[in-house]
Amino acid sequence: MKYLIIPVTPFQQNCTLLWCESSLKAAVVDPGGNPERIRAEISRLGLSLEMVLLTHGHLDHVGAAVEMAESFGVEILGPHEDDSFWLQMLPQQSQRFGFPPCAAFEPSRYLIEGDVISIGEERLEVLHCPGHTPGHLVFFHRADMLALVGDVLFNGSIGRTDFPRSNHEQLLHSIKNKLWPLGDVSFIPGHGPMSTFARERLSNPFVADPRFG
Repeated sequence: MKYLIIPVTPFQQNCTLLWCESSLKAAVVDPGGNPERIRAEISRLGLSLEMVLLTHGHLDHVGAAVEMAESFGVEILGPHEDDSFWLQMLPQQSQRFGFPPCAAFEPSRYLIEGDVISIGEERLEVLHCPGHTPGHLVFFHRADMLALVGDVLFNGSIGRTDFPRSNHEQLLHSIKNKLWPLGDVSFIPGHGPMSTFARERLSNPFVADPRFG
């Protein structure tokens, strides 16, 4: 699986292009904004966009999802249905954060834990990791030990839990019981630099495990 991180929006959210090297079929994960920038990279790389994937319903992760889906005639998959209220609140989110107006929408399909997404010859496993939002998903590529974790976990930090229906204990449970068992996975967070689960388990001040290492 090949990938390219494209920071978008004033929040510098890590929109990610994923593609199958043999077929050049691609998915875009969390297109929060700057659709022209994302389209330019798809064209430059000669990719065929197959779908839009969403980890959760916050504006900086979904703001350009509908435009990208309509531009390429593809479906929007995810997040989990428990984040549907965030998608319905997009007009209020855009007003609150000073973003361009963004209409509410429903994805083509909500995803659940255990779903498998095919991108050409590549496969992504879907994990439900609530806490930052109740319907937050993580996409895991087992063959390359790569995860796209949205705002669950960061390099040296974890997701905020001061939003409606966020839950700090639930977030910690998701990290420790859904992510750590996957092993030493490299991950792309929703913001900031990449890291690995092993590094965060060893040194992240919020979720470090004194028994690890």
